[in-house]
Amino acid sequence: MIPYIKPPSIPLGPITLEPFGIFVALGVLFAAHRLAKMAERDGLDATPLQDYAPWGVGVGVVVGHLFHLFAYHPEELSKSPFQILKVWDGLSSFGGLIGGILAAVVFFKLKKLRFRDYADSFALAVTPGWAIARLGCFAVHDHPGVRTDFFLAVNFPASLGGPRHDLGLYDAAFLFAISGLLIILRNAGMLRGRLLPLLSILYACGRFFFDSLRATDLSYVDARYFGLTPAQFGCFALVAFGLYGLAKWHSPAQKDSPAVGSGGSVQPQAR
Repeated sequence: MIPYIKPPSIPLGPITLEPFGIFVALGVLFAAHRLAKMAERDGLDATPLQDYAPWGVGVGVVVGHLFHLFAYHPEELSKSPFQILKVWDGLSSFGGLIGGILAAVVFFKLKKLRFRDYADSFALAVTPGWAIARLGCFAVHDHPGVRTDFFLAVNFPASLGGPRHDLGLYDAAFLFAISGLLIILRNAGMLRGRLLPLLSILYACGRFFFDSLRATDLSYVDARYFGLTPAQFGCFALVAFGLYGLAKWHSPAQKDSPAVGSGGSVQPQAR
């Protein structure tokens, strides 16, 4: 059984670093860096992705907060009329995903780029970045599950019912596992151009199951609609997109990415 440990906040002068925020920042930075690297490896121009990153993060945070308020915890709106503006106070990862998708749709349309050319890069970068961010959920134990004696249970305090599933841990571990699978497929040249649809289906199946383990016996629990969490409804959309992508998307034409020689000249990169 895993002990219940919450890392302390780190005061730095006028600001305080929270464990959750640290992991989220690390996940975002890792995903942004890897996104550019994966695009370059496929011979694509990484500049649009670097331009997209702040928009994707910004819109993701705003939509993630609104999704948290209106879908998961509408009771928080009664605290203060300014609660809607406190984007740092409550975030939904699924809402962040929706925000990132909306930002990508608008951004790539304005730039007149085809998103599908970069889809594999997104899958290979966002998945491990999301996993790192999910470690922040585990660090603060903000996704308690039902009581259990499972060997990976976290020994929550007696006031919270004792040993429970910790869904932040499960989600992070599952995302790391998917990351490994995507890397294997990418290196083997399999499902080129369709890694993002595959990711959608795999994550949707895991997330739907994990959400079925969420606690319902605590004072602060996620809202349910017809017995399902908002994310579980979102999983249906992810599966639909994934099935469509696997059936309709095809491998993009492989491009050679440039490599700079010792004299500064651009040379074809060996593969």
